[in-house]
Amino acid sequence: MATLQNSPSLHRTLVLNSFTKLHNKQSNSQCCRRSMSFLVRAEQAPSSSTCSPSQDRSGRRQVLAAGTIVSWASLINQHSVSFAAENKKNFQLVSDKKDGYEFVYPFGWQEVTIEGQDKVFKDVIEPLETASVTLFPTVKQDIKEFGSPQEVAETLIKKVLAPPTQKTKLIEATEHEIDGKTYYTFEFMAKAPNYTRHALSTISVGNGKFYTLTTGSNERRWEKMKDKLHTIVDSFKLFKVYE
Repeated sequence: MATLQNSPSLHRTLVLNSFTKLHNKQSNSQCCRRSMSFLVRAEQAPSSSTCSPSQDRSGRRQVLAAGTIVSWASLINQHSVSFAAENKKNFQLVSDKKDGYEFVYPFGWQEVTIEGQDKVFKDVIEPLETASVTLFPTVKQDIKEFGSPQEVAETLIKKVLAPPTQKTKLIEATEHEIDGKTYYTFEFMAKAPNYTRHALSTISVGNGKFYTLTTGSNERRWEKMKDKLHTIVDSFKLFKVYE
């Protein structure tokens, strides 16, 4: 594994002890819309004869039935669109055009300033429910150059994402791509004397920077919050910054 922990920039992040201050990351439910198409075929009557009354009534019943089905499908589609829009209302998008990243956070969280963090949003009632972004310069071009998801996750958890006095546990570390760029996402727990924080992080490299987004909650609220927290990390995306 590359010497991630020996990076001067990373050591500068460590001494900021920002996560100590933060303590005093399934996926966003997506509304899937099914498009339904209906083909109503009209049979051409023989040119040599006219339709009988029974044929006429049958044709009208078919038209009415088709119209009812189309109206029903339209209502379902409208409900799906409305439901999707409602889901989006539960989150707000933050896009940092200077540093080249974006993500969403739950509506109602407040932005706060924490030394060493590029951006921090937190719940005003639950202090462990936060979403924060850190970044530092790197000459690496891809997150894979630092090592495997497990190796990088272990290093960050022990050296950066939790105070050294806390007992940590890596639960899972995975790799995925968005628009050809590699991201590592991992789940971990950090145990303090009076609470346990259950957290998610996603990391990537781009624009000459190493990006880390971390979110989490108190373990006692994990089941209630985990879908929202997964939505946050799943939304994290880098984009090219042109100077």
